[in-house]
Amino acid sequence: MFENILELKNLCVGFNEEQILDNINLSFLKNKITAIIGPSGCGKSTLLKTLNLMICENIESKVSGDVLLFGENISNMKPEHIREKIGMVFQNPTPFPLSIEANMSYALKYYGVNKKKRQEIIREKLEITGLYSEIDDVLHKSALKLSGGQQQRLCIARALSIEPEILLLDEPCSALDVKSTAKIESMLLKLKNDYTIIIVTHNLAQARRIADDTIFMLDGKIVEMGKTEDVFKQPNDSRTLEYLSNN
Repeated sequence: MFENILELKNLCVGFNEEQILDNINLSFLKNKITAIIGPSGCGKSTLLKTLNLMICENIESKVSGDVLLFGENISNMKPEHIREKIGMVFQNPTPFPLSIEANMSYALKYYGVNKKKRQEIIREKLEITGLYSEIDDVLHKSALKLSGGQQQRLCIARALSIEPEILLLDEPCSALDVKSTAKIESMLLKLKNDYTIIIVTHNLAQARRIADDTIFMLDGKIVEMGKTEDVFKQPNDSRTLEYLSNN
């Protein structure tokens, strides 16, 4: 039996007078890839960002409900602790305008990892993402000189450097070519042995290829969730079927 690593209970998020997420109840299984699909504007990215407090209660937003990490409410945790446990990679690659090595060292230095250990981790994570053999002789050069696909894999390696429990990915391949997308998908299938992965994607074929479970969202609500094969082959809700048929 797989462990629920992350649970959402009655999660609601609104901005000003607009309701973005409406009573979300979900559980994410450890060491699984979960894809979140649905039309633009349905709340997918907002959901993802709420999971590591990138969206929290402030003047502009209203957040209610619970997000539990291993049973503990993240509202009781320090943001830096949450982001140590829940890493995030965005739609467009976001390397720092620093060297490749400095990108990889950034969080490790913040958390006080010594230089020798940092070098071990940097190599390990770059190897996991398939980057090390491509860039081992140019680690001192700017990360901005890498190709788009390499930059995205660097961002994933950087997120993994502090060993999060969960990796959040918001459309990580949308700006990449087919070859780079294939490399990232292959990497994610290997990474799920050690991490729990939640990916927002408009690419339904991608969800079918790599996701164990799939969630379909519409208008800020969960319409359907289940095993990926079941959701795609035998959806229970007519709205899911309509979306899958038209995309």
